[in-house]
Amino acid sequence: MSDGRDDLPSVLFLCVHNAGRSQMALGWFEHLAERRAVAWSAGSEPAENVNPVAVAAMAEIGIDIAHEHPKRWTEDMARAADVVITMGCGDACPIYPGKRYEDWELDDPAGQDIEAVRRIRDEIGERVRALLASLGIVVEQPR
Repeated sequence: MSDGRDDLPSVLFLCVHNAGRSQMALGWFEHLAERRAVAWSAGSEPAENVNPVAVAAMAEIGIDIAHEHPKRWTEDMARAADVVITMGCGDACPIYPGKRYEDWELDDPAGQDIEAVRRIRDEIGERVRALLASLGIVVEQPR
């Protein structure tokens, strides 16, 4: 899976439906990384649409994920990633030797109100900041 930026760190965010957590993580990542790293998000059983409450929560902080759509992970995605972040997909997520894996235990935003999704969004934001720092990408701290 090449996007012309093979020299940049790459991350794959995985969850079951690719409709909430992994989409918010991708939105944060792209916003904060500012093209200094590349990421994808996918799921083992993609939903039809991105969770509209997740879209609204991200829009509140100026990150637009409304254009995204749930997609199924592929072996190419998993092989191309330097880091694979799983979020509640258990055994359905791929495991490849030599990859760095992190499992982020996060509440599922499905069926949650905006207050709950804001808390999930903010926790994902902090985790993405730490992930980027671990990849050597300096991110300006929020004010």
